[in-house]
Amino acid sequence: MLSQSLLNLVDIGMVGQLGDAPLAAVGLSSFALFTFQSLILGLSTGVQAMAARRKGEGKHDETAVVLNGGLLLALICAPPLSLLLIVIAPFLMPLLSADPAVVNVAIPYFQVRAAAVLFLCCNYCFRGYWNAVDLSRLYMWTLLLIHGTNIFLNYVLIFGHFGAPAMGATGAGIASSIAMVIGTLCYFILARRHARPAGFLKKLPPRHQLTTLIRQSLPTGVSQTSVMAGNVALYWIIGKVGTAELAAASVLLNITTVAILPGFGLAIGCATLVGQALGRGDSADAQRWVNESLVIGALTLGLLGSPMWIMPELLLGLFLQNPETVALASTPMRIIGVTVILEGIKRVYQHALLGAGDPRRPMQIQLTTQWLLFIPSAWLAGLPFGLGLLGIWIVQEIHRLLQALLFRRLWRRGQWRGVSL
Repeated sequence: MLSQSLLNLVDIGMVGQLGDAPLAAVGLSSFALFTFQSLILGLSTGVQAMAARRKGEGKHDETAVVLNGGLLLALICAPPLSLLLIVIAPFLMPLLSADPAVVNVAIPYFQVRAAAVLFLCCNYCFRGYWNAVDLSRLYMWTLLLIHGTNIFLNYVLIFGHFGAPAMGATGAGIASSIAMVIGTLCYFILARRHARPAGFLKKLPPRHQLTTLIRQSLPTGVSQTSVMAGNVALYWIIGKVGTAELAAASVLLNITTVAILPGFGLAIGCATLVGQALGRGDSADAQRWVNESLVIGALTLGLLGSPMWIMPELLLGLFLQNPETVALASTPMRIIGVTVILEGIKRVYQHALLGAGDPRRPMQIQLTTQWLLFIPSAWLAGLPFGLGLLGIWIVQEIHRLLQALLFRRLWRRGQWRGVSL
């Protein structure tokens, strides 16, 4: 997950050399694209929860059958979604930004990234499987290959090196899509070697298991869609405040992932261990894994967040060329550095519930807190109250604290102990 964070930073560092408008366009397009993809990307959680439960039950020859089902669902759903997104891009982007300079860059970037939705969905299914069966190292090495390829192609296609045309932000989108295709091919090669005894590409899951997979994946997909749609709404609100604020927000959100995504990786590991423990019928062991993940997450994220409040201007200056934009982002960056631990706590509890096969209640918390509280409050703080980017960021951290408390309460109630998969 740290490699994903570094890729995001390199990406925005390269695109940031082109100016505020391309940087804002890439951030806006990325969030919009992920919003539409997220409903399918929930397959990763369903594959992980069910494969981990099969492993805990000792049914090792059935773990990859769940993966087969996830890949089938991706193949059915992703191509039509890609086509739809490519067609609607010229109509969607003007709705999300009123700045023509941002829109003109965002449309082609969005379209080339949308062409690779199938490969991204397949990658997420493989991610869920490798984590579920304790082979996350395969996921890690493939991600390093994907990100290394992406960074190299960014250098070539954004700036026009080695005889390639200088394509700007569109080149960054093409680089990401090509890297995703390469990653999918690597995952299939690795799966033929490591997952054939577990049923990879040998048979499909029976209808009731496929239904369970959909039932496990859909709430997480809805929840992820809600998160990303909320981010798009947040970008729209910040865009109404100003283009400089939008560029600052793009950098802030990407730098935040440097601290958050390692915590996300820890939460994914916790989900696997909870699922395997419940497969053995040992709910007390599941509880112990959550407790230990919380301690490790708090220490790790506290350490990673410290540079954000100690030297925010130095970090922001790596990605933003305009001193006024750096000044806009400095105080929100300090806030993130102090409160990033909350995100780790929230994710551990949330993914523990997902690993236990209880995605519906976390989805309900996500939807209600985001759309009934956070988005309206962010709009009020940023526009009618005139508090700008800083006010929006304070509201966001309050929202993060509320979610962490609600997920904790849900886990401690213990209803996840009775879920069967």
